[in-house]
Amino acid sequence: MSTPRFLPATRHVLTALTVVGALTGCAKAAATTEAATAATLTVVQGNYQSIQAGKELPASIILRVTDKTGASMTGIPVTLVVTEGGGTVTPASGMSDAKGEYTAKWTVGPTLSDNQLRAAVPGLDPVKVYAVGIVPSDIIVAQGNNQTAKVGASLPTSIVMRVVGAGNVPMSGVTVLFQVVGGGGSISPQSAVTSTLGEVTVKWTLGLSAGVQTAFVSASTLTPIVLTATATP
Repeated sequence: MSTPRFLPATRHVLTALTVVGALTGCAKAAATTEAATAATLTVVQGNYQSIQAGKELPASIILRVTDKTGASMTGIPVTLVVTEGGGTVTPASGMSDAKGEYTAKWTVGPTLSDNQLRAAVPGLDPVKVYAVGIVPSDIIVAQGNNQTAKVGASLPTSIVMRVVGAGNVPMSGVTVLFQVVGGGGSISPQSAVTSTLGEVTVKWTLGLSAGVQTAFVSASTLTPIVLTATATP
């Protein structure tokens, strides 16, 4: 069987096709690289939230990675780093999903402060996300002040106190203390921890002396509140 022989012109054609194929492959690789480096990172949800210091923000942080046409990019590595205020973010790194999105939960630092999170994707400038940690600032009488009952009797309506921070944000997990200072009687319980609404509820039983009776309510370093009730014979 004879070996095929190629004419010089045929060899030139095959060589040209090989070069074209190689260039096409390079062009595709270059286009892919260009699309990846042209991506943008944006905050879709969760920026500029406020929450009690040391607590997890109510809304998740959602970031989106897109290419230069605005199309979502899947499988892009995203890294999150807390840069101000302390606190933690979970998960701190991972890949963008099928929507080009990356979702994380952020717990702000334990003190009153501005909190900052830096989100980064390879080849892009970092994006900053902001939050504010709030601490207790006021005790409010939500219900039950200035009631009247017979001496030795419990007030008809429970006492409800609310602890809030700036913007009336409820403060949970705060210990509130109650102390009768005039007229005798008792408050039960004498201390309680605020709920997710920032509230505690107690019952006040009046003393045996007719007239105005008073109690102090305090929490941490906040200015105490004075409650009053009137005992009738």
